[in-house]
Formats: sequence, structure tokens, C-alpha cells
Amino acid sequence: MIFRSFAVTLALSLLAGLPAVAQQPAAPPVTVSKPLQKDTVDWQDYTGQFAPVENVELRSRVSGYLTEIHFTDGQMVTKGDLLLVIDPRPYENAAASARATVAQATASVELAKRQLARGGELRQKDFLAASDYDIRLQQEKVAEANLDVARASARDAELNLSFTHITAPVSGRIGAHQVSIGNLITGGGANGAAATLLATIVSLDPLYFNFDMSESDYLKLQSVFGAGLTQAAEAGKLPVDFSLSSGIGWRHQGHIDFFDNQINRGTGTIRVRASIDNHDGMVTPGAFGRLRVPSSRPYTALLVPESAVVTDQSRKVVMTVTEDGSVVPKAIVPGPVAEGLQVVKSGLGPDDQVIINGLMRVRPGAKVTPQPGSIAADPQMH
Repeated sequence: MIFRSFAVTLALSLLAGLPAVAQQPAAPPVTVSKPLQKDTVDWQDYTGQFAPVENVELRSRVSGYLTEIHFTDGQMVTKGDLLLVIDPRPYENAAASARATVAQATASVELAKRQLARGGELRQKDFLAASDYDIRLQQEKVAEANLDVARASARDAELNLSFTHITAPVSGRIGAHQVSIGNLITGGGANGAAATLLATIVSLDPLYFNFDMSESDYLKLQSVFGAGLTQAAEAGKLPVDFSLSSGIGWRHQGHIDFFDNQINRGTGTIRVRASIDNHDGMVTPGAFGRLRVPSSRPYTALLVPESAVVTDQSRKVVMTVTEDGSVVPKAIVPGPVAEGLQVVKSGLGPDDQVIINGLMRVRPGAKVTPQPGSIAADPQMH
């Protein structure tokens, strides 16, 4: 019994003296993928404002009391639709008076012509003095002139009468009426007086998008599209993409159709205008949005997720995994973001295994357990 206790004690003492075996931590798992190779184009973004192609302020050309409103505030109107009516009765009276003056002048012309014809017969027989004949000739000319004046006054009266019925000069959306029925409207007329604003109409399809481009961007665009940049714009050959300020993705397409004729010396920018179809009416004039313009020819690029790019002091770095599972950082030269992915200009090869998930669990030189993943582009993202 004493011997067994001694043996157990000795065995425990020997075990206690043995060195402990170190437990190696398991290599953390990470998701890796080769860079996505894809044909892409570099884009330059701009912020601007949508504007209607046609913007009309409805003002009356004649004065009078407003008697009728034939539209609902905010409705769509078509060119030629009757919108407002100013009391036409005074102008109807003026038109009737002008027509009567024309009839009177016409009768005077007929009488003058008959008297001139009689005078001509008498003059041939020497029964009428030459001076009297000249008087009848002048009377006929004066009567003709008075008829021309009367006809002009009649046309003016008819024109003023037509101005009492205000129609839509363009198709688009009309705003709220600014004057209620019964109010006296001041017309603009020919004297340049300030006419009363009645309503406004803006066209909705297509729309303009106005923005300013820096001189350097303008020169870069010229290098892409050549010296005929303005002609290309006029021909609609400069495609662009639009995005609303509240939306995600580039869901609207259009084209640049105008460059200003000079660069602003104060700001160093040039005013540019693009045109966009708005068949669905999703864009409202006056809204702000974004536009992107291609700034390069198409080329094949390597793309990685933006989350796979880390910053090391002043460098951009992606973490790669070698065949033995070691983490190797690679400094890259990043390009623009395309379809939600980071374009890599240089520093990365097409066969490199880039860590796209699990960056928080790795460090340079450490071992990892790579798991295959994939990189996908989103055409609606920029």
C-alpha cells in the first residue's frame, strides 16, 4: 500500500515536470475572389437643375374684367385649349363699329369712283375744267386711303376681340390661376404696360438639364470626342445619364445638345445643357439632379468592391491571399467608381485573390483560410 502511493506520487511528479504543448490558433476564414474584368467607361459627375423647354407666362393683351376660367389648377393642357375669357362685349362693340366704318368708307370709294368716271367723260367733251377733274381724282384717292384706314382699324378691333379669349400657346402643365373671376385685368397692349399675370405653363417632355463644366473637364471631353464637340452635341451624339437627387442609380438617359459659346472668365466654367425625355413625367421642372458624362473611351478594367480597399497612410491597399494562405497587401492606383465597384488602374493582377470579406480578421503576413466568393457589378449604381 505504501509502495503504490509512492508510485502514484512519483508519476504525478514526473507528469508535472513535462513541458506543455502550445495550441496553434486556427487560421481565420476569409472570402476571396479574382478582380472582376469588365469593359467600362470613366464618368464625370455634375450637379444641375432641370428646366422646361418652354416656360410661358400667361398675360392678357387687352384690359377688361375676367369672366371665365376654363382650367383646373395644375392640370395638363394642350396647345390651343381655351383657358380664360375676358369680357368680350366692349370689344364686340368696337369690332362692329369698325366694320360699319369699313362699309361707310367702301361707299365713299364707290361714290368717288363714279364721280371720277363722270368727270372723265365730261372732261373729254371739254365740259369740265381740268382743275375740277383733278379734284375728283384726288377725292377718289382720299376715299381709297380712308378705306384702307378703316380696314386696318377693323382688323385691329377683330384682333383685340380675339385676345379676350386666352388659349394655351404651348402644351404642358398649367399652374394655379393668379386672378379670380370678376377682377379687372390690365392688358399689355402695344404701349408696353405691365400686364397682369394670369397663370404659367411649363412643358414637361422633353426637359433641359443645365449645369456648369470646368475648363479642364471641357478640354478632357474634347480629347475624347475630338474637335467637333459642338457639332456632336448639336447632332445628339453625346449620351449622358441622369439621376434624381432622391433616387439611386442612373435610370434616365439623354444627350448633351448645347455648349455655350465661351468660357466664363470669372468662374472658369462653361454652361452646358442636356436634354432628357420625360415621357413618364417623373421629373419635375426646377428639380435638382445629377448627370454623368463619359470622360474616356471604353476600356477593360479590373474592378473590386469598394469595401475591399483600405487606406494605408497615403496609399490605397487591397489584401490578397497567396497559394499558401498568407496575406499579402498590394498598393493600388484607384480609378473612378463604376457600377458600384472600384476601378483599379494599376497594382493588381487579374489572377490575384483579393479578400472581399473578413478584412477585420486579417493582418499582413498572417495565415488565413480562403473561401471562394464572387464580385458582381450593379449597372444601376455608379
